[in-house]
Order: sequence, then structure tokens, then C-alpha cells
Amino acid sequence: MKIEVLRIGQRLVRDDRVTTHVALVSRAFGASKILMYDANPEIKDTVAKINKMWGSDFQVEIIEEWRKVLKAKKSDSYKIVHLTMYGENINSVEAKLRKEDKILIVVGAEKVPREVYDMADYNIAIGSQPHSEIAALAVLLDRMLEGRQFQKKHANAQREIIPSKRGKTVMDKSV
Repeated sequence: MKIEVLRIGQRLVRDDRVTTHVALVSRAFGASKILMYDANPEIKDTVAKINKMWGSDFQVEIIEEWRKVLKAKKSDSYKIVHLTMYGENINSVEAKLRKEDKILIVVGAEKVPREVYDMADYNIAIGSQPHSEIAALAVLLDRMLEGRQFQKKHANAQREIIPSKRGKTVMDKSV
């Protein structure tokens, strides 16, 4: 399954950090790419540094027009999954999502335009209470990939965490 994330919008000051976290969760939870509209371009450098240190070929693309991206992805057989607390509950659609080949997950920052709801193949809610878009993205990706994303090791990683009950063990592969 190929999964990409589209981040639409960014509120000044608050969302540099939130959008960075949307990118980091996308990367760590199994997406291959994030496309960001109206985002701070420094986020691309931050993710590149994380990729270099921890391994990954996760991509960050700054886009000019999110509508064109949605239309292009739909014409390339992607299913558009819009995360919204007003959508269908994840429990009722997660099995269908796992059968899809290509998915573009739309994560909004501010009020998402109505046309996103209309263009989406799935409008999905992770619960029915206000919460973070970062948490919603993590839950969605984990449900879709059933934890398999955490078994992947990146061959190009300079560092690797060695799981332990206590303490912190990090292997430095760059030396």
C-alpha cells in the first residue's frame, strides 16, 4: 500500500510545530511522502535531518495548489481519505481502507473547505470528540498498517534504538 499525506493550511506561529509533527508522524507511522500547502519550508530541512540520522527515504514536497494535487491523485487512482471529526467512524471503514492500493490522507489545520469533503472517497473520524490532528493521523495510519510500520528497519540509518525495559540504548552506526 502506498500512503501519502496532504497537509492543508497552517495557522501562524502555532502550526510550525504542529505541521512538523504531522510530517514526523507521517514518516514514522508508514507514509512515504507528505505534501504541504502553505507551510514553513524549513520543515523540509528538519525532516531531511531526521531521515539522515534515523534512516528513511520519506519525502517532503511543498506545493502551491492543493486542489490540483487532489485532482491529480484522484486521476492516478489514489483514494482520498479526509480526517475530520464529522466523518464516518474509523471502526466502520478500516477494513475497506486496508484493501486500497494508494491513499492520500488529507489533514487540515484550519477550517477545511467544503470541496475537500466532496472530493474525498472517505471522510473519517477518529472518535467524535475534539482532539489533535496529529493523534488522528497516528491512529489512522496504525489501523491501516496494523503495526507493521514499526517492524521496518531503515538500512540507511545512522542511529538505531535498541529496545530495552529500562534505560536508553542507541546504536550509532556512523562510526
